Amino acid sequence: MMALAAASGALFTVGLMALFVGFNSTKATIPRLSTHLWKIPVDIRTRRRTLQLIGSVIAGVLAAAISGWWLLVVIVPAVAGVLPLLLAAPPNRELDLLQAIDRWLRVVGSLLATGRSISDAIRTSVRQAPPLLAPHLTLLVARLDDRWSVDGALLAMADDLDSADADAVLAALALAAQRGGTGARATLAALADNLADRIRALREISTERAKPRFVVRQVTVITVVVLGLALIFSGDFFAPFGSPLGQLLLAVLVSAYLGSLLFLRRMTLPRPRQRILRRST
Repeated sequence: MMALAAASGALFTVGLMALFVGFNSTKATIPRLSTHLWKIPVDIRTRRRTLQLIGSVIAGVLAAAISGWWLLVVIVPAVAGVLPLLLAAPPNRELDLLQAIDRWLRVVGSLLATGRSISDAIRTSVRQAPPLLAPHLTLLVARLDDRWSVDGALLAMADDLDSADADAVLAALALAAQRGGTGARATLAALADNLADRIRALREISTERAKPRFVVRQVTVITVVVLGLALIFSGDFFAPFGSPLGQLLLAVLVSAYLGSLLFLRRMTLPRPRQRILRRST
């Protein structure tokens, strides 16, 4: 009976997932269920998350049916969905942006060395723009073509990027454009050297911040494995968690652990720096 209940719960969950995907489909025809579930997410990461969600819900239903702790229907998908996000390395936009700006600066500097003006160098640099900066540089060129001043377009791009390091670079370019390009090449060379030093420092900081996250990831994996084996081979030890008060305590303990991981993740996030340019109004 227990296995039948678990199988029924799993099939019910898969059916709900299939109905959700079916109602949100934009195709007119309805292919086979397996093909439909696989092809709906276009992005690989979205497809992986969808499969992980379905698997975690099924695992939660099976665990609840076997153990009798129906709170696991919620806890297992929540832990499976939140843990990878909390233990993964947070995106470092500032470092990625600095690397893209450094590459673009060197391209603009090499173009200025050929005698081009700042506006011409910016237009030509779009062809070799890093992917992260390509949309912003395309918009910058469109503003220049729309008869924006060079310094005005650069300051508008600074607002779009919303980065203190980008402010320093774009403000230097704007000042050089106001002076007719005088000293722009030397200024860009100095900025590129400063950016290289800052990129090196940010990489070292990122490496140091990854060490405690790696330790916490190992501790979490070991804890989950040990608790899982103990639950399988020594289920009587966890019998008090089967009561309503025990399940409430279990929810509190899991929430406290996830909260501590969230606090750790917030500590490893880089602090925003104060911009030197004011946002345009």
